[in-house]
Amino acid sequence: MSISEAAPANILIVDDEELNIEIIIASLEDYDYSISSANDGVEAWSLLQEDPEKYDLILSDRMMPNMDGMELIKLIKSHPVLQHCPVIFQSAKTEHQHILEGMQAGAYFYLTKPFTEELLISIVQTALATRMEYKRLENDLHNSQKTLNLVKNVTLSFKTLADATLTTTLISNACPDPAAVALGLSELLINAVEHGNLGISYQEKTDLNNAGIWQAEVERRLQLDEYKNKEATLIFTRTAQEIKIEIKDQGNGFNWQKYINFSPERASDNHGRGIAMASNISFERIAYNEKGNAVTVYITDNKEP
Repeated sequence: MSISEAAPANILIVDDEELNIEIIIASLEDYDYSISSANDGVEAWSLLQEDPEKYDLILSDRMMPNMDGMELIKLIKSHPVLQHCPVIFQSAKTEHQHILEGMQAGAYFYLTKPFTEELLISIVQTALATRMEYKRLENDLHNSQKTLNLVKNVTLSFKTLADATLTTTLISNACPDPAAVALGLSELLINAVEHGNLGISYQEKTDLNNAGIWQAEVERRLQLDEYKNKEATLIFTRTAQEIKIEIKDQGNGFNWQKYINFSPERASDNHGRGIAMASNISFERIAYNEKGNAVTVYITDNKEP
């Protein structure tokens, strides 16, 4: 079964307040989701262990009896299958340090109470889109040839989101941990297209996502004379112990320092985690040029080709 033909997304809500669970379910009732619930971390962990591949998203309260959200996410992120399932924390704790702790533990999406139904839906859709993209990449990698371990040097050019997807699949398969690399590489290549070559700003993408027309706007700009001839490049180099991947676009650059780490200020935004995820999950090292239109990532390669 293809990803596009898959069953409705499965969401697990974890909260010790039954009213909160009912409110969230009511907010999401117009969407084609299959929703389960648990009243604390212990019950949730039992459900997750029973069928680790079932859930596409976990929406958990932070403060709960028996096992709180922080304990639960540590178990999730240490599990070989569940570690890739996105977690949304909902909490009344709004202090910068508390949000940062949650994000550093692996809850890359954060809702501070009270939150609006619109914000809840936006964050759920963003988290599920991340999950579906990971599943799609994982499926592509599984079906690809593994002979790319022989690749030493290659240079690729790409213009579109479809080009970025194909490039991600090809290059990730030449790396020791294709699934982990694909997650971060995809984000960096999409950034090169949308923010770099097409000049879509952070706020513009926020608004486009809220309107549900981000991809349509990307496709529209790709047809404009101003952008249609712009290309981004990727240079892959394998040495005895290390893989280096250089990505450069033709844009004006950006202030990459703001995005290299997870930010509590952007915890409830509907995008903006890609570079931090690439830095923390996919690569040993990540380095931008001063302008911000070129990035180099490094991967330890202990395998003999």
